[in-house]
Parts: sequence; structure tokens; C-alpha cells
Amino acid sequence: MLDNFPFYLGILIVILLLIMLANKIKVAYPILLVLAGLAISFIPGVPAIKIEPELIFFIFLPPLLYEAAWTVSWKEMWRWRRIITSFAFVVVFVSALSVALVANYFIPGFSLALGFVLGGIVSPPDAVSAGAILKFVKVPKTISSILEGESLLNDASSLIIFRFAMIAVATEQFIFYKAAVSFSWMIFGGVAIGLFIGWLFMKAHKYLPTDANVDIVLSLITPYIIYLAAEEVHSSGVLAVVSGGLLLSNNRHRFLSSKSRLQGINVWESFCFILNGFVFMLIGLDLPEITKGLEAVSITTAIGYGVLITFVLIVSRILSSYGAVIVTLIARNFITVADRRNPGYKTPFILGWTGMRGVVSLAAALSIPVYLNNGNGFPQRNLILFITFIVILLTLVIQGLTLPYFIRKIKLTDVYDSPLPRDEAYNLLRKELAEYALEYLKTNYNDHIENNTSLQQLIQKWEQLSNEIDDDSISKDLKEIYLDLLNQQRQWLINKNRDDKTLDESVIRRQMHYLDIEEEKLRYI
Repeated sequence: MLDNFPFYLGILIVILLLIMLANKIKVAYPILLVLAGLAISFIPGVPAIKIEPELIFFIFLPPLLYEAAWTVSWKEMWRWRRIITSFAFVVVFVSALSVALVANYFIPGFSLALGFVLGGIVSPPDAVSAGAILKFVKVPKTISSILEGESLLNDASSLIIFRFAMIAVATEQFIFYKAAVSFSWMIFGGVAIGLFIGWLFMKAHKYLPTDANVDIVLSLITPYIIYLAAEEVHSSGVLAVVSGGLLLSNNRHRFLSSKSRLQGINVWESFCFILNGFVFMLIGLDLPEITKGLEAVSITTAIGYGVLITFVLIVSRILSSYGAVIVTLIARNFITVADRRNPGYKTPFILGWTGMRGVVSLAAALSIPVYLNNGNGFPQRNLILFITFIVILLTLVIQGLTLPYFIRKIKLTDVYDSPLPRDEAYNLLRKELAEYALEYLKTNYNDHIENNTSLQQLIQKWEQLSNEIDDDSISKDLKEIYLDLLNQQRQWLINKNRDDKTLDESVIRRQMHYLDIEEEKLRYI
């Protein structure tokens, strides 16, 4: 490991340069990283890279899922819960089923169980790829909310399919009632474990004498403990991490200080930035190891199978997107749906086209054992690995490069029913918050106002909606009053977010971040 340390250090520098280049030319960085890794792997003398599946599942996946759970809006997930769950579970199953049937029919030696193994591997789209691509184009809030919510759940559903398919291949039988019990435990057990451990960490943050550094370290180990605990009892570690992350995210202002929140954001953004970069570079670097095992099938034939499966995945996801819209249009006549308007043909197409595959697919393929329990080699293992790589490469390059073009070309309109643009909503929210702050000060600190010049000045600042405070004139008493005011404003924002269903939560979070900065400023006065 130490012998290759300069190589990995060089890879890190290459990753940073490529990400800067990607931002410059407005191309999603996962595409450049995979292609660069592929090119580097052909350079003579480059150390052979072998990705261990445990490296992905236990090192990379938990923190990436946890960070995604912290950034996603629970309100938006709940608002679009039906379409999100349909994409995360139903569409993933339809994709896996389509792949299983096509592989069973067209690829020699592929049983239906092996087809489901392959389908479970390649069915989940990669959230990082879609997020990196959507960063360069303006998309409606509806689409980004659905994709963010789907990304938290589709890995779990695909890995569940993969596990059951692996059992069917190993035992050559599928007992439905046992599978149903195991499926239920994986879902509900995973959610329960995630919520319980998340609750324990929330209490630890709140009642132990932690500081910002301890809080951040605790947040870094939280996803690993949740994931390992869930996997140890054979439930879904993915759902456990997501559940725990959502619980802690939605209660962050109850147990974390403003300093912990501000510093934690920076640490987590940098941490996940490096993890994502390494993950996509490793995909490309692993190609020689993947092709090494192809013996019975020629490279050309294997590439053809990969192109076929990619085509099936793209078509099945697009058709499923339109199917989900049709079901919603029918269901709106009987139940309350998030939006009763017809989204037309554009939105389902974009949702269907955001199907880039990534590291979870490769890690699942690599986790296939070389030998079965009876000592026989796992059938078609090397071909499954190669097809998975082709699917990742093609979806990243083809869909990743064309998605921004399609978004700009068809000119999506947002079906989100917010009455105001985001910036205008933010300014209005600041005014409402200032009015609330003034009313609170005059109601609860009226006796202080007459005799405290600094407090009078603070009131004038709020009346002018100024972002600056005269730091030199803030006394200890005024600090306490201002801290109380900031806490009351946070609670007002939380209530506003809960009560106003049309308000974009990112507007709330932006103002929350501002309040954290204001509180942090007081510590240095």
C-alpha cells in the first residue's frame, strides 16, 4: 500500500485538475473522471487497481448516503412521496425485470435468476452523476426534488433485488414466503435501526459536553455505525443510513450549535467531494482487472451484450416514467396527489433520461463471489462484471453529455406551485422575519429599549433589513437578547416551513444559514 502511495497522491491531483476542467467546460465531472481513469489504466507501468466491494459498501457508500440525507428536503420528499417511491422501487423493479428477461433470452447461459442478478446490479441510477450534470443547467424544482428523493432509496431497492437473486442462483430455488419475510425485515428493520441509532446520536450531541470538533467527528462516524449495525442483523444498511440521516437532519437545530453546523457543512462537503472523485476515477482504473477474466466470450461480443442491456435500461426507465405519470393522472381522481396538473411529455422524458449508472452498480457486481458454496464457479461472473462496466460507461457518456442539451432544448416549465420566484420569495421571507423580530423585541424587551442605545440601534438595523451590526457597541446583555432573538427566529422559520406548503425549503435553509452566521459573529465580539 505504501509503495503505491505516490501513485494515489498523483491520482488525487489529477482528480482535482479534472474537476476544475469539468467546471470550466461545463461537463459533469464523473464523465471526465471515468474516461480519465480508463485512459490511465492503459499507461504501461501503472499499478493494477482492484476494487474491493467492501471498500465501496463500507467506506464510500455510508457517508455519501448520509450526506445526501442531510441535504435533501424532507418536506419535498413527502410532497412527492408517491412519484419518488414509484421511481425508487417500482421503476427499479421494472428495470431489473426487463434486464432479466432480455438477458435470459439473448445471452447464452443466462438463467432467469442470473438475469435478475444482473438486473439488480444495473437498475439503480447514480445520484452523484445526475447532480453533477444538473448543476450546469436550470431545472425545475420538481425534477430536482424527485431525483434527490429517488437517489436515497433506489440503491436499497436494487440491492434487495440483487440479494434475493443471488440466493436463487446459489440454492436454485426461490421460496416466496421466506423471501417476503426477509424482504419485510430488510425494509422495516433497516428503517427502525437507523431511527434508533440516529436518536441515540442526537441525544449524545445534545446532552454530552461536546464542542464543534467533537460534533463533527461524531457526525463522521454516525453513518458507519448505523450501516454496520443494520448489515450485522441482515437488514438494509442503505435504508438505515438514510433513515438516521433524515432524522438527524430535520432536528439539527435542536442539538447542534451554530458553530457545529457551519463547520460541519464545510467538512462534509470537502469529504464527500474527495470520496466522489476517487470513486469515479476507480471505475475507469478497474477496467483491466475486469477484462482479464473474459475468456469464453470475445470482447466484441461482450461489448454487444453491454450495449443491449444499456438500451433496455434506457427504454424501460423512460417508459416507466410515462407510466408513472399516467397512473398519477388516474389516481388524482380518487386521492390527493402533490400536483393535479398534467406535466405533459417533457418532464417524464427528462426523468427517464436521468438514468446514469455509477459506483453502486460496480460494487454490487464486484461483490459476486468467485465460487458458490458447493465449490463450483459462479456462472457468468466475469461477463456480468464487464456488462456492468459497459452500462456505467455508456450511460455516463451518452446520457450524461446529452442531458443538458435536452433540458435546454425542450424548455421545461416548473409544475411546482410556488407563487413567487426563489429570490423574490427569499426577500419577502427576510422582510417577514424582520417584522417578526421587531415585534418580538418590542413585546419582550420593551423596558430595555428606552435605556439601551445599542438595542435601539439594533432595532433600527432590523427596520432597514441590514445585514450588519455595530459590533463595537454590543454589550453582554445585548448579546443575550440577540441570541434569544436568533433562536426565536429559527423557531419561526421552522414553523413557517411546516405551515407554508408552497414555500421552497431551500429559501428557509438559506435564511437559517444566515442566522447561524449571525450567531457565530457574536462569539468574536
